Amino acid sequence: MSSPDPKRTVLVTGAGKRLGREIALNLAQAGWQVAVHYRHSVREAQATVRDCQALGVDSEPFAADLGDEAACRALVPAVVARFGRLDAVINSASTFEHDSAQTFSFAAMDTHLRANTGAAIVLAQSLHTHLLQRCPGKAAVGTVVNLLDQKLWNMNPDFFSYTLSKAALEAATTMLAMALAPAMRVVGVAPGLTLTSHMLSDEKFQQLHRQSPLGRSSTPQDVAATVRFALDNRSLTGTTLLVDGGQHLMRFERDFSLM
Repeated sequence: MSSPDPKRTVLVTGAGKRLGREIALNLAQAGWQVAVHYRHSVREAQATVRDCQALGVDSEPFAADLGDEAACRALVPAVVARFGRLDAVINSASTFEHDSAQTFSFAAMDTHLRANTGAAIVLAQSLHTHLLQRCPGKAAVGTVVNLLDQKLWNMNPDFFSYTLSKAALEAATTMLAMALAPAMRVVGVAPGLTLTSHMLSDEKFQQLHRQSPLGRSSTPQDVAATVRFALDNRSLTGTTLLVDGGQHLMRFERDFSLM
């Protein structure tokens, strides 16, 4: 009698808070073992781990500065050492700092490209290496999901370096899907205005959230459900799912946080 397959394991970056936490809990509900990445939010990451465990799955926090290449390269091996396997990476963590074409600097671009683009590529590379070692000759045994932004399809010049980094990640999603098949799939998920920030009042957030053809943008639950769909649908790769209530179909001159 054959032994049952081990549980699938997912690494969710930035899973202590906001979208990363929602994605981690959604996947835990689906039975995934969850590696919870964080940088500074240790208490929040520990809370996410406890909540995943309460759903009946194994979970563990992992600290790493994704802007540090050595720390980034050590992350997947650390997860594999703890769980024995890794099947998917969700690149949710993101640096989001304001600059403009007028204030742009190499330093700002470097900060965003390292954390938002380079880290996702390195983690995909590391997962691919692990999959080839664990499952040689098998097709589509692992998945990377990159969190993007609907503003790439509805461009404005605000948050200049952040937007550049997400545009580069969208291109990387296509190239990685080509380069790392058939062992791995790579999919983008692009939310619209989903969560408020210190730059928006609750009233302003609700007003902007309603500005879409469907009368609502994405919720954290919508985004998490789409990530789960991307993991489960084995025919998806090299494409991006826009989850924004159609906000990309409307013209916005400014970023939501500055409107």
